[in-house]
Amino acid sequence: MNIPNILTMIRFVLIPVFVYSFFYINNGNIYAAVIFIISGLTDVLDGYIARHYNQITKIGILMDPLADKLMIITVLASLWIKGIIPFFIILIVIVKEVTMIIGAFILYRKKDIAIPANKFGKGATLLFYIAIIFSIFDWPYGLTLMIIALLLALIAFFIYSVEFKFYNYKQ
Repeated sequence: MNIPNILTMIRFVLIPVFVYSFFYINNGNIYAAVIFIISGLTDVLDGYIARHYNQITKIGILMDPLADKLMIITVLASLWIKGIIPFFIILIVIVKEVTMIIGAFILYRKKDIAIPANKFGKGATLLFYIAIIFSIFDWPYGLTLMIIALLLALIAFFIYSVEFKFYNYKQ
């Protein structure tokens, strides 16, 4: 296992740490935000190391976005449970992400193909991170940023769907 993949695994470990901090520690939103930011920084760092030092692996291509998806879904669910965001946001994100995970699994299993993240997906992830920080601290425009991130994520989903269809039916 290389360093980028270790960093990805650390992000998986940070998920329950975020939940504990957010719900069970006094002023936990500060700790939760720091954990969430650390998660985002490890995501950037593992991507940089993987590309810069040619350590890109198929498992990394699959696990990296899975870690991001699980962190974002967990955080959105936490924000919804605390009444900070409406349910429709997490519902759309979950349906989109589960569909993408199933599609990625099918392509990987059937054709040994892993579709890398596109610029819309990366942009949506970055905007979700910003919107989530705004929402955790109840700053203005958190919900607006969240909806823009959701729309960007849906554009990325459409592009992934087209790529899935292309790769799935390619002879």
